[in-house]
Amino acid sequence: MRMIGIDFGEKRIGVAAGDDRTRLAVPVTTVESRGDPVAEIEAIAAEHAAEALVIGLPLSLSGAEGPQAARVREVVDALSERLTIPVHTHDERLTTTQAERLPGGRTRKSKSGATSRDAVAASIMLQAYMDSQRPYD
Repeated sequence: MRMIGIDFGEKRIGVAAGDDRTRLAVPVTTVESRGDPVAEIEAIAAEHAAEALVIGLPLSLSGAEGPQAARVREVVDALSERLTIPVHTHDERLTTTQAERLPGGRTRKSKSGATSRDAVAASIMLQAYMDSQRPYD
């Protein structure tokens, strides 16, 4: 099953792709967030032929949900109503920090066109989600 991971931010949306057969998530792209985030994410899902969406849920270090998490939940609810594929959430705490610690992760986009930290953060979150779903071998 092809899954798309979304790191939803005020300015940018990081996009990652993963597959439950390979059990590997990879950064794909970052799009500027403008207008209707539900329509934007719906278009991303269609463009990448997603069979499931995983949206990062921004929790505080204590695990509490703040205003941004409430906004993400509203987007998730709207997507769940509009899409025929499953829409999941997964904890995205510290994924941007992890992405920034990787080589080249401090810049949004390098001169060479390397993937932005938002897409890397989305891939970290999606990988964690996929890892949490697989049975122990």
